[in-house]
Amino acid sequence: MLQTETDLIANRTIEQIKPGDSARLSRKLTLRDLELISALGGGGGPVACETGPIAWAGSSLAALIGTRLPGAGSRIDAVDLRFHAGLAVGDTLDLEVRVRSADVATRAVVFDCTGTGHEGKRLVEGSLHVVAPAKQITRTPSDSSSLIIGERGAKFRELIAQAETLEPILTAIVHPVEPNAVSGAVEAAQAGLISPVFVGPEARIRAAAKEAGVDLSNWPIEDTEHSDAAAETAARMAHEGRVHALMKGSLHSDEFLHPILQPEFNLRTKRRLSHVFLMDVPGTDRLLFITDGAINIAPDLAAKTEIVQNAVEMARALGVETPRVAILSAVEVINPRIPSTLDAAALCKMAERGQITGAVLDGPLAFDNAVSTLAAEIKHIHSDVAGRADILLAPDLDAGNMIAKQLEYLASSEAAGVVLGARVPIVLTSRADSAQSRLASCAVAALIHAHQSGGVA
Repeated sequence: MLQTETDLIANRTIEQIKPGDSARLSRKLTLRDLELISALGGGGGPVACETGPIAWAGSSLAALIGTRLPGAGSRIDAVDLRFHAGLAVGDTLDLEVRVRSADVATRAVVFDCTGTGHEGKRLVEGSLHVVAPAKQITRTPSDSSSLIIGERGAKFRELIAQAETLEPILTAIVHPVEPNAVSGAVEAAQAGLISPVFVGPEARIRAAAKEAGVDLSNWPIEDTEHSDAAAETAARMAHEGRVHALMKGSLHSDEFLHPILQPEFNLRTKRRLSHVFLMDVPGTDRLLFITDGAINIAPDLAAKTEIVQNAVEMARALGVETPRVAILSAVEVINPRIPSTLDAAALCKMAERGQITGAVLDGPLAFDNAVSTLAAEIKHIHSDVAGRADILLAPDLDAGNMIAKQLEYLASSEAAGVVLGARVPIVLTSRADSAQSRLASCAVAALIHAHQSGGVA
């Protein structure tokens, strides 16, 4: 498409700048901003350091000068700023620069600067001495789709906010005898996501709550002797309809899941249980569903069919109307010596024949061309899924677990975990999960429950 002059952004040379000219910029301080500032400084201090917000405010002013007035080609020569109040994550800073004087001969421009916060509270004021551009520079507007600088956990916060509009889901917290397990459930309850029932040894649960500094007086405790009994009691409560979700506390996953598999509690469906890591990866425009990285060790083709269908239904419950599923392997071509490529081909054909529904499948795809459109283009892979996958089906548990953990610990991602295929949502948390990850896991359970019961998610 041809670009017109109105499509272009131009700077302002010294001849075009007059006293009284102004420009404005409004930005919200995020945790991601502070993390980036910390990284630029070598990562030597905590992101909550008091100087972080000041550095951020200074960089925002520099962005205002460099992109709006005078714009490209400007140079800041001197800065005199005073900060009257602190900034916290979530605060919005409204910045304004106004030309006090402009000297054509020296190209020197003096700006008066102000920065205000909530209800017009003055946060920053001072002056900037800037050398204006000598010549006109025009450029095309940035394509925001080509550069996504995501704040860590932003998509999870949107998910949590969506779940907060629902009724809290009755949830059995199984054997929460450590402070983080108790506090995580209480935080989810205070956020309106769940209505918890604590199941386990009452004395140990209360001791953990005391250590965590939380009050359990608003919620019931179902006293049991030990962790095995807690898991069994919780499964029975779900069977009887006394709770509508289960959440793992301080016990091993196999111990937690064992009663759910027992026929007497009728929590199994015709489909097998499978696990999904829901990943909020900064820099992506969507959540990633990675399956199965926790339950099915070496699934065969039949098992993968059910694992995919579970993940598809979860994605649809979370608002992804037609999920794109990438069947992962080490390569993107079918190789009879690599079984995962044969499974991928079969799964895609099964989707074509209606044996897997509600999604678009493609595979085999290597990880790069499943999530990167550039990688897919370089390798000449053209499909609705390549580079834009929502769901990543790993070839086995090892691969799925490693992908999720690498994204979490090397790419500053947040992870939530749920088990699918039962009659109730199952929240499978880890001791290392952040508070927001636990909240997101509870939010997912609430949204799945609403979707299954016909509620509005």
